Amino acid sequence: MTGCGGTARRRSRGSRATASTATRSSPLCAPRFLEACRDAGLALRLHGDQFTEQGAIPLAVELGARSVDHLEATGEEGIRTLAASDVVGVVLPASALFLGRPMPPARALVDAGAAVALATDFNPGSAFCESLPLCCSLAATQLKLSPAEALAACTVNAAHVLGRADRLGRLAPGFRADVVLLGAPDWRYLAYHLGGNVVARAVQAGELR
Repeated sequence: MTGCGGTARRRSRGSRATASTATRSSPLCAPRFLEACRDAGLALRLHGDQFTEQGAIPLAVELGARSVDHLEATGEEGIRTLAASDVVGVVLPASALFLGRPMPPARALVDAGAAVALATDFNPGSAFCESLPLCCSLAATQLKLSPAEALAACTVNAAHVLGRADRLGRLAPGFRADVVLLGAPDWRYLAYHLGGNVVARAVQAGELR
């Protein structure tokens, strides 16, 4: 494509705002757009490799982006490039399931040494799913991650993508007390109980909800 019809979204999350762009809609304009965002002080995230590979991963690495999200179409070279970088690969299995697309290569990414985060991709067009436990189940059964890997992907690795890994994503002294209490005999039910209501209560900033 030769046009510059991509859309920009600015999100304020944590201590630094982020800018995201879809490289599939404007692959030639994405570098210029993202460089301008980076120069303006925004952290970068790319929506890439959802349907085809159009250079999202090399571009993310070159520009020092926080993440590339989707990755359903990522091949072996993209996996190696991502694994050799500090860019996090965000996998969105609910979107792939909803659209009937191949699942992202999460197992291959982890085995290659890449950092992987897990999210719902909740949106009205391609992933009308707000259930993170369901995505953990898909991560275990379809992406071939272990329950522990799925848990890390949606906690500490996700916090890193948002620039909040210094205070969120782990149970540790000095971290904000955000805790999910499961109504299950084993924490691995988070991935095992497909579509089940496994969340009993939540603790947000130390307060029981």
